[in-house]
Amino acid sequence: MNKAASIGAKKLGFIGAGNMAEALARGLLAAKLFAPSELIASDLEAVRRRRFSRSFKIETTIDNLEVVHRSRAVVIALKPQTIDQALEAIRTGSIAAGVTLAGRLFISIAAGVTIARFQRLLGANVRVIRVMPNAPAMVGQGMAALVRGAKVSRADQALAMRLLRAVGDAIALEDESLLDPVTGLSGSGPAYVYLFIKSMADAAISEGLTPQDALRMTLQTVRGAELNMRKSGLDPGALIRLVASPGGTTEAALKQFAEARFSDIVADAVRAATARSRELGKS
Repeated sequence: MNKAASIGAKKLGFIGAGNMAEALARGLLAAKLFAPSELIASDLEAVRRRRFSRSFKIETTIDNLEVVHRSRAVVIALKPQTIDQALEAIRTGSIAAGVTLAGRLFISIAAGVTIARFQRLLGANVRVIRVMPNAPAMVGQGMAALVRGAKVSRADQALAMRLLRAVGDAIALEDESLLDPVTGLSGSGPAYVYLFIKSMADAAISEGLTPQDALRMTLQTVRGAELNMRKSGLDPGALIRLVASPGGTTEAALKQFAEARFSDIVADAVRAATARSRELGKS
């Protein structure tokens, strides 16, 4: 047995202790899916390690290899530009220690890093699940999609779904290429919503409302509309018709949206983000 394994096995490890890893850890602990003693995290930045340790009472280390060797499943939460070097070090270190990486499940939330790239860097038999999460996971309201590699079992996928649903919702896809439109929709989508909220509030401010009142009313309007859609079971078109009385204020606003090609603008934005996701995946 290697030294790392001999000092205590963990159920789940994090390589990278940034915002998304922190969100996942918080959600998993709050849902009582894991105890702090069952988790471990690594990060090169001391400030990140201290924050993780102080916030969650989770063991931390600077050594990625230690996390891999001591964990049954590993969440890869690294920036795409650093991942090749990190994974190559994990593979070479594991070979030297006599550790078989096929015995671990790797769950990657690294944007644009394909399953094939993981297998090239870690070995063809490695078990990899690729995930596209989004920022609202940091407040427990994330939306994620995952795709499992060929070596991943249904039980592995079920574990990943439990992890992701601890911080929101998640769906499983069969086709990895669909993670590009997922990126364009839910991955980048929060920024579109923030822009819409800002635009609504700014317009109200220009009409005389205070910034505080404008933002407060906009946020509650968005929240109420979202909840009403979920609870009513009606599709967006039907809800629009319920609000837009003939000849009324909403109809006047919707006419302006149509003349400005609002729906086309949104579609073009999602397509642009999707195309950029494809480009990043090829680079």
